[in-house]
Amino acid sequence: MMQWLVAFAECALAGAFASWYFSMNKPKDVPSFPVFKSLWRTLCYHTGSLAFGSAIVAIIKLIRVMLEYLDRKLKEYTDNPVAGFIIKCCKCCFWCLEKCIRFLNKNAYIMISIYGKGFCASAKEAASLLLRSAVRVVAINGVTGFVLFMGKLLITGGIMVASFSFFHRNDLQWMDAKLNYSAVPVVLSTLGAYIVTMLFFNVYDMGIDTIFLSFLEDEERNDGTPEKPYFMAKSLRKIIDVENKKSEPVEEVVMNDK
Repeated sequence: MMQWLVAFAECALAGAFASWYFSMNKPKDVPSFPVFKSLWRTLCYHTGSLAFGSAIVAIIKLIRVMLEYLDRKLKEYTDNPVAGFIIKCCKCCFWCLEKCIRFLNKNAYIMISIYGKGFCASAKEAASLLLRSAVRVVAINGVTGFVLFMGKLLITGGIMVASFSFFHRNDLQWMDAKLNYSAVPVVLSTLGAYIVTMLFFNVYDMGIDTIFLSFLEDEERNDGTPEKPYFMAKSLRKIIDVENKKSEPVEEVVMNDK
């Protein structure tokens, strides 16, 4: 159920960002209330696909829990280094598998929100599209991960320093009693700041991934002609040095009566 809720949130956010990207005249043609409309579409049409994708992740997590249980029992009752090594290798492999499946599911949910296809078809299209642009994917994910990590670190660290300096003041007139354990509110403030920051930056992360995948799809399917114009914003077209070609005016031919 937790995995399904995560998938539902990702698909709903992806639908909102995709509706902005695939609007030709931004922000004029962007539909009103895109988040609520995306939530409704996801709930009405994509719950089965989300359940299938989240079930795969849940099964892998269940296998990881079973391996962890076996590892603890082996340490408790036996001291076989070969069995312990095999269990650790399996745990590492399933950890990597879960990360890969989560990455693939996330991009599959984006394709589901764009085209409305099933999970398997969307996952296949997303995987083939990302493999054809592997260098861009590595670069975008690397830069995005670093920037978002620095943002989380700076905000959480700033809140921690501010709360530490605040709760260590001696002139807290609004408090009825003296604060004896200032570490508790500092830790709670820092933990709350981290949770809120993580939630906000996860929205940014989903927006970046949706716009990037939409850009790759837009670049492959369209060529800038009047029949197939690019949906990307003017600033993005300027960065990659492409333009939408304007349709040539049709010359009117006047037939003179003889």
